[in-house]
Amino acid sequence: MKLSGAQIFVESLLKEGVDLIFGYPGGAVLPLYDALYKSKLKHLRVRHEQGAVHMADGYSRATGRCGICVVTSGPGATNTVTGIANAYMDSIPLLVFTGQVNVEMIGNDAFQEADIIGITRPCTKHSFLVRDVRDLAKTIKEGLYIATTGKPGPVLIDLPKNVLLATADFSYPKSVSIRSYHPTYEGHPAQIKKAFQAIKSASKPVLYIGGGMITANAGKELYKFAMKTKIPVTTTLMGMGAFPSDNAISLGMLGMHGTYSANMAVHETDLLLALGSRFDDRVTGKLDQFSPSSKVVHVDIDPGSIGKNVSADIPVVGDLLDIMKKLNQHVQKDKTGWKEKHKDWLTQIAEWKKRYPLKYKPAKKDGKIKPQQVIEAIDEFAKDKSPIYSTEVGQAQMWAAQFLSFTEPRTFLSSGGLGTMGFGFPAALGAQAADQKRLVICIAGDGSIQMNIQELATAIENGLNVKVAILNNGTLGMVRQWQEFFHGKRYSSSIMPNYPDFVKLAEAYGAVGLRATKTSEVKSVIKKGLSVNKPVFMEFVCDPSENVFPMVPAGKTVKDMMLA
Repeated sequence: MKLSGAQIFVESLLKEGVDLIFGYPGGAVLPLYDALYKSKLKHLRVRHEQGAVHMADGYSRATGRCGICVVTSGPGATNTVTGIANAYMDSIPLLVFTGQVNVEMIGNDAFQEADIIGITRPCTKHSFLVRDVRDLAKTIKEGLYIATTGKPGPVLIDLPKNVLLATADFSYPKSVSIRSYHPTYEGHPAQIKKAFQAIKSASKPVLYIGGGMITANAGKELYKFAMKTKIPVTTTLMGMGAFPSDNAISLGMLGMHGTYSANMAVHETDLLLALGSRFDDRVTGKLDQFSPSSKVVHVDIDPGSIGKNVSADIPVVGDLLDIMKKLNQHVQKDKTGWKEKHKDWLTQIAEWKKRYPLKYKPAKKDGKIKPQQVIEAIDEFAKDKSPIYSTEVGQAQMWAAQFLSFTEPRTFLSSGGLGTMGFGFPAALGAQAADQKRLVICIAGDGSIQMNIQELATAIENGLNVKVAILNNGTLGMVRQWQEFFHGKRYSSSIMPNYPDFVKLAEAYGAVGLRATKTSEVKSVIKKGLSVNKPVFMEFVCDPSENVFPMVPAGKTVKDMMLA
């Protein structure tokens, strides 16, 4: 059966069970959009190509499936770079299709030509330029395989226009065989046994959980392991939701804005079990004084991540689901009295929690709104509705991580490695598009929300009823905080008094706009906002002087932790 390249694109994705793609049309991909016109493949048209990638990213984080987007050549392609880099840093599987000029015109500075393969080489897991329509189906199969296996990441496929127009016999491959690509899934039994012996020998162990635990869908095995061994659990920003935050042995998030108990436990531990985490600098601070007395067990599917920042005493390469199952087998056979073994350690941690909880000074009833109070109120109203949260980047992101409660994975979507302002809102729309009945809430600052605010039109057009809580302090909050602490209170370009009227802006798009200006109005705005069957902007005019605590200054140690 002969099909055009554009038709092969559609049929290949349908063969893979793809139900939704995000994109924006343009000249180089018009044949593809023509093929989409009568296809069963659902396409969600966005308002900006960066929004398309972030939506595909949010869809992927919320579902565990590969997010897919398509854009045109030149500026369409270059507009995706931030989103691709964001997904690459957080190991999110994406397949990004970019239009390209005809094969014979590549390199001739043709209209809307850009070397998107070269531009994105540092921030893609792999990339393809399809020069022959006969290679297209195989390339799509390989692209999806590479994006979703091993350490996941974004894969880019560049599609010249004449390849989309050309025809070929369509036959979709049943399997993939790439000679140089064979991810390790099964952990080595000897290394797993060494790790377990180290666990048995430790008196003050800590489980340090990263986003890899969620990627591997290993949360249930982690829970089983932690509850049996009574080893306290701390998570990175990317690992939130992998272990219930309300559990007695949960330490919350560690790192720069992590809890006192998490940071002190990691500092004092004699065995740090790093599972699916990469020892990011926001976690470690000053490397040579990070967890100074511990032996390190580092488990990751990517051998290149092990020992990259912190040396591993016991490295274990493999899929976390496989390795956690095998660790649990060791635990089940073992006769150690785990509860008694870690009793003193858990008592010490409970004391840290009691003495130094997350706290702030609540505002008076008619006083300036404290952003932490807003987050706590949202959590109170939403926690029995199984919400998915996304965040923008900065202070709002950190307060969300600190004061929201999480009981299941894939419910906290946040830009970790790249720290991308403008990520949260379109990511929330991607999650909402995956399940339109689910409550999806975006926690945003007044600076970040304006980065991709045009996607409110996408929300209205597609009935994506995301609720956005805008913590409006009239500043670039985290920038202002750093300037206050480290730059002599010289607020260079961080004060933003000329923000738009978010209520009128929401209404202009056809959404609902609500505003609270004092503490007594917060709960009524949230209650109304969550009950409306439309996209909602809930603006909270917050105290601009509020800072995020605790804080470990960049490059410092937990000894330098600022608590207030």
